[in-house]
Amino acid sequence: MTASRTPQAAFDPGVAAGRATDAILRDTLHGTHRGVVVDSPPGAGKSTLVVRAALELAEAGRPLMVIAQTNAQVDDLVVRLAEKNPELPVGRLHSSDADPYDKALDELPNVRKSAKAAELAGLDVVISTAAKWAHVKVDEPWRHAIVDEAYQMRSDALLAVAGLFERALFVGDPGQLDPFSIVGAEQWAGLSYDPSASAVTTLLAHNPELPQHRLPVSWRLPASAAPLVSAAFYPYTPFRSGTGHGDRRLAFAVPSDGSGPDRVLDEAAETGWGLLELPARHTPRTDPEAVRAVAMVVRRMLDRGGAATSERGPEPTPLTADRIAVGTAHRDQAAAVRAALAELGVSDVTVDTANRLQGREFDVTVVLHPLSGRPDATAFHLETGRLCVLASRHRHACVVVCRAGVTDLLDDHPSTEPVQLGVTVKFPDGWEANHAVLSHLAEHRVPWRP
Repeated sequence: MTASRTPQAAFDPGVAAGRATDAILRDTLHGTHRGVVVDSPPGAGKSTLVVRAALELAEAGRPLMVIAQTNAQVDDLVVRLAEKNPELPVGRLHSSDADPYDKALDELPNVRKSAKAAELAGLDVVISTAAKWAHVKVDEPWRHAIVDEAYQMRSDALLAVAGLFERALFVGDPGQLDPFSIVGAEQWAGLSYDPSASAVTTLLAHNPELPQHRLPVSWRLPASAAPLVSAAFYPYTPFRSGTGHGDRRLAFAVPSDGSGPDRVLDEAAETGWGLLELPARHTPRTDPEAVRAVAMVVRRMLDRGGAATSERGPEPTPLTADRIAVGTAHRDQAAAVRAALAELGVSDVTVDTANRLQGREFDVTVVLHPLSGRPDATAFHLETGRLCVLASRHRHACVVVCRAGVTDLLDDHPSTEPVQLGVTVKFPDGWEANHAVLSHLAEHRVPWRP
């Protein structure tokens, strides 16, 4: 007699995310370890977790410090905390610069701002950048700290603030860009005290027993994008989309005019991905044809009256310029795209490099591929985190503009990074990730000769 099989329960993203969050908060509030590490894929609710953990620690009578990496991140966390609990006393520790924080904080009565940590003593939560915290001296350390964007924090920055707290929750995205360093760090590679390594890498090298969690659901990436981003950039910590196929729709009121930009927009609206492929050619970094193609895609997106429907509500939301972003690898490319958009009468579209788009979210993104038109594949252009950021900012669709021939370029420049003992590999190298993404994009290719 054949044993009957129990049907596998359907994956419930809300339940899975709730379980993960409960386990993280349990270890943070009631655990005995000095640190808790949380890996978060793009759009998994990392900031939501940080805010919730801060609120629960404060409500439990445990004052805490929060460390973020940029002033924009600090201000965003302050606003989020104030929205969740307008009565919670929050300190915003800032620099002595002329314009040190977002003036929107002046409208929040529960937020006290100061350039001196002593003036914020006794508040439930004090938030600042790692750079500012490094200059703070305290008689008694905080019992708790939360380190946001911990993978973008260098280990030497962690060392500079480690004496300020007893226990910490480290939250970050391991697939994003590595911490920036202006000097070469090859001489330290693989060593447990490598100052250029991320705070998390060094922390775990010295404390491998610390609890490690991961958030299993991306609420940003649609069902069309999560499988590719997960497989290409997070194969050892896979995640799912919080939505299913059909939960989100992108539609245009104006029919296609048959041009390449319109055809790739229709492909992206239907499948979530589009590759506008220009003829193969070696070009300057600010390739005029590719830059204009990017601008044309954005212009046509606006001209055609795009509207997005999602799980957030039954009514379609107009696809306005502020919900569109253009991503590039270099600042001069971003400047060229801005100029091209201005010539076409387009404003209010965010155009920036992967570094500056990190952590942000849009309905549709248009990406100038880092390897488009290049004669070589350098380590900068192959960096896994750069492509990961560019491919994971969207809620509905991503259009990639690229010249043909990148696959051949990758084959001509195989990965030759030296193997370094002691360096943990958490995701594929850029060569492998680029091949995976291009292979997927080939299914959504629209050739176009401008």
